[in-house]
Amino acid sequence: MGGSGFVESFTNIIKNLISGGKILKVKNKLLFFLINLLFSLCAFAVGNNEIIIPKGLKPGDTIGLVAPANYKGDNAMYEVEYLRNRGFNVVFGKSFDSKWYGFGGSDELRAKDINDMFANPRINAIFAIRGGYGSIRFIDKLNYDVIRKNPKIISGFSDITTLLLAINEKTGLVTFHGPMADNLKEIPVTTENSFDKAFMSNSSYNLLDFDNSYTIMKNGRGSGRITGGNLSLVVATLGTDHEINTDGKILFLEEVNEDSYRVDRMLQQLRLAGKFKNLKGIIIGDFRNPKKADPTDMSIDEVFYDNFGKLNVPIIKGLKSGHVRPFITIPIGANVKIDTYRREAIIEKNQLNKKIELSFEIFLDSSFFVFNFFNIIVE
Repeated sequence: MGGSGFVESFTNIIKNLISGGKILKVKNKLLFFLINLLFSLCAFAVGNNEIIIPKGLKPGDTIGLVAPANYKGDNAMYEVEYLRNRGFNVVFGKSFDSKWYGFGGSDELRAKDINDMFANPRINAIFAIRGGYGSIRFIDKLNYDVIRKNPKIISGFSDITTLLLAINEKTGLVTFHGPMADNLKEIPVTTENSFDKAFMSNSSYNLLDFDNSYTIMKNGRGSGRITGGNLSLVVATLGTDHEINTDGKILFLEEVNEDSYRVDRMLQQLRLAGKFKNLKGIIIGDFRNPKKADPTDMSIDEVFYDNFGKLNVPIIKGLKSGHVRPFITIPIGANVKIDTYRREAIIEKNQLNKKIELSFEIFLDSSFFVFNFFNIIVE
């Protein structure tokens, strides 16, 4: 039955019930029901398209430092020094100085660090100080309701990919594939310019303006939310409750010290999992120290062309983001519009206004239907 047929049949049923006197005060009850349905439709539609952009930073704000993966390394103080020099207050989570095996404290301690910092209104942002391994051990212990209700910047990369993806997928909060520790030592201009645009500006900007060493692997136009991060960690989400969602999105990937055949295997795993089916674009970040395990193996570029070459989407290759200096921050979950002909990948920061406009449009359209429907059945 088509949509119009269903409405007509449902309308006739209600008319018959009213004319037969079988529903007491049906007009008022039905109106109440339809109004609630209207607001529910608006909330559902907007909620399922929600992008939460955290408030930008300014000097004097407080940044909490945590070690969600491996314990604090020798380079952590470079991050502390840089942030203080920029005028931020710095506070330390318990994981900053903790150690349990190779981790920055127990799984429970590291999860509590993240939960507590999101819940603390005096903390404006959360920065990781090191990657390595360990974030996947506690993402099921995070309080995503608290995170959603207290949106703020959270940043890191490498193993922190797991944390960034989980939070973004579960809450809609934009997270940041951003620099840590020695990335901030004697900070390159490119890294700092990207830091300022990502964390301290409310304006949209071009991701390709910071450095021109990238290449265009395939021309085209596409838009969608950015997702991804470190390739190994992206693949590790498959088959879990935190599996990466690439549908209608722009996929960003980076990696370090992986043989080309291993990169190929991971990309093939993503392909077989259906993660390339409805992509709107690809941004290949830095793949540091790619090697051939055997002379007959594909080179890393051949791996990229073999896996991505037949996809009809724009592809940017070699963006300086990953285990590399300089470092361009990538906002995970933000909307990006790619136009390779214009050398643009515009990060949009005005999704809140778009969400309000969407809600208003849905409200008007639904209102027209609901109240016309009500007028028909109470004639």
